[in-house]
Amino acid sequence: MSYQTDRSRVSGLGSAKKGTEHWVSQRVSAIALIPLAVLFLYTFIGTLGDGHAAVVAKYAEPIPAIIAVMFILVLFRHLRLGVQVVIEDYISDHTTQLRMLILNMLVWRGVAIVGLFAIAKIAFSA
Repeated sequence: MSYQTDRSRVSGLGSAKKGTEHWVSQRVSAIALIPLAVLFLYTFIGTLGDGHAAVVAKYAEPIPAIIAVMFILVLFRHLRLGVQVVIEDYISDHTTQLRMLILNMLVWRGVAIVGLFAIAKIAFSA
C-alpha cells in the first residue's frame, strides 16, 4: 500500500513539453531537404566523370558551395532527430538511453563538421 498522492507518483514522468517542437523540427527539415537534395544532386551529378580539378573548381564557386553547406547542415540535423526518436522509443534503460543520445549528437555533429571543413577547404583554397 502506497501513501503517495497521485501527483507524487507521476512526478518526473510524462511529457517534457518538447514533443511538438521535435516533431515540427523534423518535418521542417524533411521539407527543406527536398529542394536542397535536388540542387545538391544537380550540382554533384554535373561533375561526375570530370577530373579532380573540375570538381574542385565547381565547388570553389559560391553557389554550389553554399548549397552543399546548407544540404549538409539540414541533412545531419534531420538524421540526428530521426535517430534520437529511435533511441527514445526502443531503449528503455535511462542510463543507456542518455549515453546513446549523447553519442548520437556527437557522431552526427562530428560528421557534419568534417563535411563543412571539406567544403570550406575546397572553397577557400581555390
